[in-house]
Amino acid sequence: MIDETVCQMQRDRILIEESADIESSVRTYCRRMPAPFCRGRNAKVWDEEEVEYVDFFSACGSLNYGHNHPGIKKLVADYLAGDGILNALDLRTVAKRAFLADFDQIILKPRQLSYRVQFPGPTGSNAVEAALQLARKVTGRSTIVAFTNGFHGMTLGALAASGIGVRRAGDGTVLPPVVRLPYDGYHGADVRALALFDAMLDDPSSGLGPPAAIILETVQGEGGLNVASQCWLRAVRDVASKHGTLLIIDDIQAGCGRTGPFFSFERAGVVPDIVCLSKSISGLGLPMSLVLIRPQFDAWAPGEHNGTFRGNNLAFVSARAALELWRDDRLERETARKEREIAARLEKLIGQLPKDWAAIKGVGLMVGLEFADKSAAVRVAAECYRRGLLVETCGPYDEVLKIMPPLTIEDEVLDHGLEIVEQAVLSMLSEHRPAAVTV
Repeated sequence: MIDETVCQMQRDRILIEESADIESSVRTYCRRMPAPFCRGRNAKVWDEEEVEYVDFFSACGSLNYGHNHPGIKKLVADYLAGDGILNALDLRTVAKRAFLADFDQIILKPRQLSYRVQFPGPTGSNAVEAALQLARKVTGRSTIVAFTNGFHGMTLGALAASGIGVRRAGDGTVLPPVVRLPYDGYHGADVRALALFDAMLDDPSSGLGPPAAIILETVQGEGGLNVASQCWLRAVRDVASKHGTLLIIDDIQAGCGRTGPFFSFERAGVVPDIVCLSKSISGLGLPMSLVLIRPQFDAWAPGEHNGTFRGNNLAFVSARAALELWRDDRLERETARKEREIAARLEKLIGQLPKDWAAIKGVGLMVGLEFADKSAAVRVAAECYRRGLLVETCGPYDEVLKIMPPLTIEDEVLDHGLEIVEQAVLSMLSEHRPAAVTV
């Protein structure tokens, strides 16, 4: 076992050295999970040497339906085989028309939501930038309100709204104006902080004018799996409505069923003015993002916002196929069941640890373990990788082990992945226990 571990470490070093010759030093995930992966099926991936891994990473939430979902993949393959249009900018296409019709019938109408759909470009950052620009255009205001530990993307507007320091450190210029408020639970913050903000907006001498928009994640994915309460979300909605401020929900990571319902804000019963979707909206990991706009705020002039790859028709095909999973409530019920299974296993694991060593965070299949030792999660993730599990960390200090398997993960694969997490955590615990004293 020791010889195999040494060999694996040597192979990993070689791979890192080879990629370092040409790939930018900005690369991140491959430093922690350096194997060259070549294929995947649902919640499993294999590297080029046919070593198997369980995937609790899901490409950072862009593979909610797993790798190569057979139903989605078949329609994509058929479309390609039939010489279907691939990029059409914003020209009308059959693929786009079919996606929009099904999105309206399967997702929006059953939830009594009325939105216009904008295709801003292929990434989540594109969606956030479009949302912020539109809010400023509609309101004639410039300031955006965002929250501690939020993350919204790497372009300037999205980065300005992000609170995560390591991301903001790469901007290299002055960022657009943003007012930062404490997120729900941030050092005890709750609706009282919103009440103070509301009072300052009411006071013409507070120095704080009404903002163009409030942007937030209902579950902060990169910020540490912080979950906003329903009453806090409703309070944000009330403050925004009172001051003519648009409420933008960034559902890029928490949406498309990751927290249970299709939209993460459904549990609170709020209706955002603008919703940003990306990551798993394409169903197969293809680049695609949406901005959902309440009709009264769709103030764009033709061509006022655009993007070369906003017409990714292959993604329209895969996204429409993924919507079939939402024609009934089976996927949502399965997600809730798996959430309970994960919670039970993590509770049992915590029971084997010293008091206050770890705590469960998150909701749905966007959950994890927060460790009191801020370096522990990274060590656990490394041990998980060594044992055949892909999992990442998050939070201000990477102190949270982030468990995000595909929603479609098979029970036996989920069980195996959780066993690896348990073994990795207990292995770390044994390393820190004092050795027994022999008399």
